Amino acid sequence: MTYPPSVRVVEVGPRDGLQNEEAPLPTGAKVRFVRDLRDAGLASIEATSFVRPDRIPQLADAEDVMGALRGVPGLVCLVPNKRGLARALAAGASEIAVFAAASETFSRRNVNASIDECLASIRPVLDEARARGVRARGYVSTAFGCPYEG
Repeated sequence: MTYPPSVRVVEVGPRDGLQNEEAPLPTGAKVRFVRDLRDAGLASIEATSFVRPDRIPQLADAEDVMGALRGVPGLVCLVPNKRGLARALAAGASEIAVFAAASETFSRRNVNASIDECLASIRPVLDEARARGVRARGYVSTAFGCPYEG
């Protein structure tokens, strides 16, 4: 087996970790968290997600977080759809992430769409990001286990 010459680690704690907190953290605490991660040497950080604020209120301040972090290199924003992409671009995002789940149940519960529907909705997001010169990364949720299907 041969290994790639390098591996890129993307820290997702400010997005994935904080979206699971019961109560939203203050924007300033999130900004400090991201800055502390950068200061610790992490080069790529998924800072927030431009999801529906009524569905994930912990990330309702995505625009404010990105505004406070403007100019910090290596930040990534998760965008679930074209509306999320538009918000991320307006907030100055230079890199986005999109995702699909490996589990039908997780996909339905997380984004209210089948895996195939989710994959189809990602294409226009990636096309728009490419047209605007925004770097994009994709990943598969629940690749190594699903809370619903095992």
